[in-house]
Amino acid sequence: MTITATQQTELPVDAALRARAGKVIPSGMYGHMNVTLMPAGFPQFYAEGKGNRLWDVDGNEYLDFMCSFGPMISGYANPVVDAAALAQQKRGDALGGPTARMVELAELMVDTVAHADWAMFAKNGTDATSLAVTIARAATGRKKLLKGGTAYHGANAWFNPNPLGSTPEDRANIIDFEFNDLASLEAAAAEAGGDAAAIILSPFRHDAPGSTDQYIVDPAFARGVRALADRIGAVLIMDEVRTGFRLHTGGAWEPLGIEPDLTAFSKAMANGYAISSVVGIDSLRQPAADIFATGSFWYAGAAMAAAIANIGLLTATDTPAQMNRVGQLLRDGLQSQAAAHGFTVFQSGPPAMPFLRFEDDDSLATAAAFTDAAVRRGVLLHPAHNWFLSTAHTEADVAWALERTDDAFAETRTLFG
Repeated sequence: MTITATQQTELPVDAALRARAGKVIPSGMYGHMNVTLMPAGFPQFYAEGKGNRLWDVDGNEYLDFMCSFGPMISGYANPVVDAAALAQQKRGDALGGPTARMVELAELMVDTVAHADWAMFAKNGTDATSLAVTIARAATGRKKLLKGGTAYHGANAWFNPNPLGSTPEDRANIIDFEFNDLASLEAAAAEAGGDAAAIILSPFRHDAPGSTDQYIVDPAFARGVRALADRIGAVLIMDEVRTGFRLHTGGAWEPLGIEPDLTAFSKAMANGYAISSVVGIDSLRQPAADIFATGSFWYAGAAMAAAIANIGLLTATDTPAQMNRVGQLLRDGLQSQAAAHGFTVFQSGPPAMPFLRFEDDDSLATAAAFTDAAVRRGVLLHPAHNWFLSTAHTEADVAWALERTDDAFAETRTLFG
């Protein structure tokens, strides 16, 4: 199907699937993929992805700026990545033990990430952050975790933003601080009273979805975090589950000359194949070996083969620069369009992971209306979560999208006077 500027409003197949899902899946869908609270134009179910395009089950086509919330970085159905995964799949995936791909991928991670002396693998981001915290506690013999405010570090009992199902004891050892605020971090460390196992944070502030702007790290804050961790003997954990390979093909703070002790990766590692990793410094190698952490699918070879191929593509050229350049074109165009239609918008975060917020829109009503109008015109955005660029997005794609977002701003203006 070729998308025109006409609105896509018919989703009968999607509606039928939602009705069926409601009978066999709690609430019909769960987690961050649940579109129940999203505007009506958002499909729940998709049929196909190729390059930077998605097709829903009703055949509607979308230029995707969500990239499956980050895993897609080299284009859906990338032939190089898929061929590597398929070749391993034909020989076996989850076998009686790992394949040689595990060693090859660990070697690649150590070669790619400056501070990495070893690597472990799992399946999703929560696996990776949980592993990192466990290793830090095993290494230090301490309990407390210093965490940036409303930052999201996984759907486990420690970090899940929804406390339902966890206990106060699960969170008793977490002490919050404000990102980019060294005094706040020092106060959290003082409150820990010598029992701080780790400081966990992301390369820049991208908190749980909502109306909060993203904040690029202040280099002085980054240096202060590293110095404080060294001073109090805490492990510095970098959560790159969302940012990995989009900001920098190694560690995101490497351009600042600052290295963490442990880093958690997932999402974009294998371009959509399920895998995550924790990499760490040599002094944490033995604690990582001493803990018991496992999963029957953690050692499967196909996703590891995909990761090897994908990281090879990403390191062949300066892909973060490419994504930032195209993302900046999108950002500049949206800023001009918003002003032309009488909206004040704030855009934050790196251009490869942009976030757009409307002025005086705490309820997100304006953002919901705008993204609904954009989605119905074939441009997939999100009202409350950062978007993602990929190497499959081009200048021509941005120009195509901006033709439709201009109409989306116009429609939104009619709704809000």
